[in-house]
Amino acid sequence: MPHLFLLSQTDGRPIYLQLMEQIKQRIAVGDWKAGEPIPSIRQLAADLQISVITVKRSYLELERAGVITTHHGKGSVVAETSDLRSQIYEEELTKHLHEAARLSGLLGLGTRELQRRVRDAVERLTGIEQVRR
Repeated sequence: MPHLFLLSQTDGRPIYLQLMEQIKQRIAVGDWKAGEPIPSIRQLAADLQISVITVKRSYLELERAGVITTHHGKGSVVAETSDLRSQIYEEELTKHLHEAARLSGLLGLGTRELQRRVRDAVERLTGIEQVRR
């Protein structure tokens, strides 16, 4: 199984966070399904040419978050959590909303203006004009 991860030293975020995000994304889009084994820590570290400690930290954090389950001596698998996909998308949405609110503040926009812009974006994407509530 190819491990196509794009990790960047210039990203500004630690490598282990980049790796966690990309593993979550793979699960969210269905590339890796519940119960399916994921690459071993050592194999992924070798493939990506990064430290075993970095991959281990990613896996530990993913396990704490309930995204993967690790069976010592047998490796790690995608957790059987039924709403894992929704949970991952929820986290991503929250992250983007926080960033939109931060940028809105930097631009000096009020809450209503930010709401209007979010509503406009939804309307453009869905073509639905009755989003206004």
